[in-house]
Amino acid sequence: MFLEFFGLREQPFGMTPDPAYLYASRTHSDALASLSLGIADNRGFLALIAQPGMGKTTLLYRLLEELRNTTRTVLVFQTLCNSREFIEYILRDLGVDIGGMGLVAMHGKLNEILFEELLAGKRFLLVVDEAQNLDDSVLETVRMLSNFETHNTKLLQIVLAGQPRLAAKLAQPRLSQLRQRVAVLSRLEPFTVVETGLYIEHRLKVAGYSGEPIFDPAAVTRIARESCGIPRNINNLCYQSLLLCHAGEVRTVTAEIVQLAAARLDLDWDLDAHPDTVSLVSEPLKVVDFAAAPVAPRLVASDPPAKVSALSPAPIPAPNAAKVGRKKSFLTYDPGRNIRTPRWSARSAILAALILSGTLLLAILGRSESIRGIRPAILGNSSSALFKQTIAGQTAGASTSYDAAPQDTGNGLVITVAAGPQQTVKDLSLRYAGYFDRALSEKIFLLNPGLKDPDHLETGQLIRIPLAPGAIRKENDTADAPAPAEPVSSGGLFTRFSALLRERK
Repeated sequence: MFLEFFGLREQPFGMTPDPAYLYASRTHSDALASLSLGIADNRGFLALIAQPGMGKTTLLYRLLEELRNTTRTVLVFQTLCNSREFIEYILRDLGVDIGGMGLVAMHGKLNEILFEELLAGKRFLLVVDEAQNLDDSVLETVRMLSNFETHNTKLLQIVLAGQPRLAAKLAQPRLSQLRQRVAVLSRLEPFTVVETGLYIEHRLKVAGYSGEPIFDPAAVTRIARESCGIPRNINNLCYQSLLLCHAGEVRTVTAEIVQLAAARLDLDWDLDAHPDTVSLVSEPLKVVDFAAAPVAPRLVASDPPAKVSALSPAPIPAPNAAKVGRKKSFLTYDPGRNIRTPRWSARSAILAALILSGTLLLAILGRSESIRGIRPAILGNSSSALFKQTIAGQTAGASTSYDAAPQDTGNGLVITVAAGPQQTVKDLSLRYAGYFDRALSEKIFLLNPGLKDPDHLETGQLIRIPLAPGAIRKENDTADAPAPAEPVSSGGLFTRFSALLRERK
């Protein structure tokens, strides 16, 4: 491991929500202060909205840590549940034996505990993480919990934290009573280039590093662009970059090393389909000297929310749409190719299904310009039903096949892809459509009526995704095709990186 090599006491870019590593960005500071003030003012309902990977769970842990001496707290993160199970989670966290208790008895027990805390001079705070997964009926139960009160004070305050889909849920007319009770709504925004550099420095310092900067300014700028300013992506890139430095015995992370780390993480998507999104491909960088920026303030919940002025660091700029020398890539498919599913025996059904899903996944992930000999599997509109029948062993006949061509809906093309381990709808959209926004999300929900949780897909689950015009072409179709380019794989980048290290030595 690289800890000893860089003189680190612990892993600085871990994935656990450790509040000690929470960085005081402008939006994180504002959100923490707003939540703390809302709780102190007994506002009842509060909400925190953030994209995945923005550190909302880490911020919640910091909030709970600072309220530890004055507030009884319960954190619920099991949100795929019904109303009864939700109440059970709360009482179990409070140490209550719920054996044999009915729902009315559980409500009575909770009310009893709330009064006990009030008499002890403590507040009671319920924090619900990943609240976007709650059914509307459970959200209504949460609203009813807010009715625990006396004539002059709330017995229970509630923080709902979740992804942007939570805000969309709260905006529904049928949940208007709950939305009206939300007194504080905070959001977390991606880091700027300057904040990215300060964030990296902060985590290294907390982990025990005290030497010269490990990441040079060009590397920080590259990390900011390729991560889109999302802390979880920054952590992954920094971790991979430090591993590469350790392997090459190099003590400074450069932009070239970050580029190789990004290739290993497969962050080099082609985003021409959505020019407003920050590009993740190699192009000239305007290096930002983050070291000259003012040091971020200490993150204290009692501080009032800061006002963002016109002098605040600008967001990460989107690249110019006209990219000189940029070679456009396409998804390709073979119109003559059929994918066959043989007759399943009872004994081999499970094994064959696993092999089929793995084969589809490998085919889908392949790109003709980076992996030779592998074609993306673009499935027809009947693939989902066929795949389910196959798993159940209900396919009749000696074999069944379906065309690999995309479906033309009249308004554009639609492809069907298989989700890999821990992939989300957003991951698949970025990989194949090249962007992800609210409009695309709504289209995907319309194309996939059975889709319940876009953030927790099952491995092998088939998802239909709309494509922009011109995003796909038949294999061997050379019309308007770019000039052939040498494939760049992570292996090729590693060869270049090794040569670069030899030159530097």
